[in-house]
Amino acid sequence: MEVTVENLNSVKKILHIEVPEDVVVRELDLAYKNLKKTAKIKGYRPGKAPRSVLERLFKKSVHSDVSSKLLQDSLVDAIRKNDLKIVGTPQIDPPELDAKRPYKYDATVEVTPEIGDINFKGLNLKKTIYKASDEEINAQLKMLQKNLAQLKTVEENRSLKKGDFALIDYEGFKNGKPFIETQKTENFTLEIGKNKIAKEFDEQLIGMKKGDVKEIDINFPENYSNEKLANLDISFQVKLNEIREEVLPEIDDEFAKELGDYKTLNKLKDVITDNLKQGYDKRTEQELSEQVFSALIAKNDFEVPDVMAEYELDSIVAELEMSLAYNNKSMEQIGLTKESIKDKYHDTAVKQVKRHLILNRLMDQEKLILADEDLEEGFKDMSKAFGKPVDEIKSFYNQNNDKLDLFKNTLLEKQTIKLIIDNSNIEDVEANKENVAGLK
Repeated sequence: MEVTVENLNSVKKILHIEVPEDVVVRELDLAYKNLKKTAKIKGYRPGKAPRSVLERLFKKSVHSDVSSKLLQDSLVDAIRKNDLKIVGTPQIDPPELDAKRPYKYDATVEVTPEIGDINFKGLNLKKTIYKASDEEINAQLKMLQKNLAQLKTVEENRSLKKGDFALIDYEGFKNGKPFIETQKTENFTLEIGKNKIAKEFDEQLIGMKKGDVKEIDINFPENYSNEKLANLDISFQVKLNEIREEVLPEIDDEFAKELGDYKTLNKLKDVITDNLKQGYDKRTEQELSEQVFSALIAKNDFEVPDVMAEYELDSIVAELEMSLAYNNKSMEQIGLTKESIKDKYHDTAVKQVKRHLILNRLMDQEKLILADEDLEEGFKDMSKAFGKPVDEIKSFYNQNNDKLDLFKNTLLEKQTIKLIIDNSNIEDVEANKENVAGLK
């Protein structure tokens, strides 16, 4: 067998493979010999049918079987002899088999990038130090205050205004007839100014008083969130039953006690500060990680197989679809396609593949292994993150070996990143307003 390797780039190659004629003849002879033993042909005793008859009746299937065997055997042999670390499935356009000629074909393959030893020590990194400001703590308190707000009926005979909550009955009509998408609804609560139905709807409610009835005409835009209302003219009959206003509690010790096991407002502020710090610490860790990989990729750049990038892109699309499905949405509803997502995140996917390959190379280079206690700690962290018992987390992974292997690899990657950071030169820098704004 002859094999010529054509390098399209460092990770993509074309194997030009030629199986000698004598091998083709031998495999065909063997195939017909085996077929002769089992073929049942009218007019011939078992094992007595001549080859010419077998060829006339079974040539297509025999050639197909022999072609498949020649392809598989020769490709495996070519990959082994050239010591190629294949990723993905080889691309082959198999030719027709000719019994009197060598069997020639091309196979396009992708291989794992070759990465030499990585010098990861002595990287110069900047560690941004974030601190929770009074402004941020107060913003968190106001969010919690909003959660404890109560709606109280307005007793005075005043007009509805922005910020009020309107209790309304409404029904929408299309071309003068009731429309299923805007069917009659009673005692519907609507916060004025949030534009839950439409901005124009809220604006035309303002000024109404309790008991007022009004006709409101709305033209829903083409990009309206409910596709069944998009670009439609709907006439609403609306009755204002009640005006309610939001009453916010005082932010004091009693407020803190209402939220949980916080004896004082200062204790609540301490918890908020700690939660903000955890978020900042995670951001700092991410920023250091980004610097690490930017530096290592710059020093050890390499090409990435298309199949690896495509696999990463598929993961990105799957995560987006899962996130949207959780919110009862689809990519089509928000104007996205798988192709547009892959185009947008192609460079991100390539960088992510490079990160994994660099980390795997460093694991081998530094002979890193995951200790049992590290795995136990990983299970505990997962337990805290998902609010599930540790035994339940363990049981899940023990029943899903693929996921367990992925989890172990993720923990090893974290250890590898820590090893790099521990061996780097780190300069602490104070966060500026732009840094903090980027977190929000």
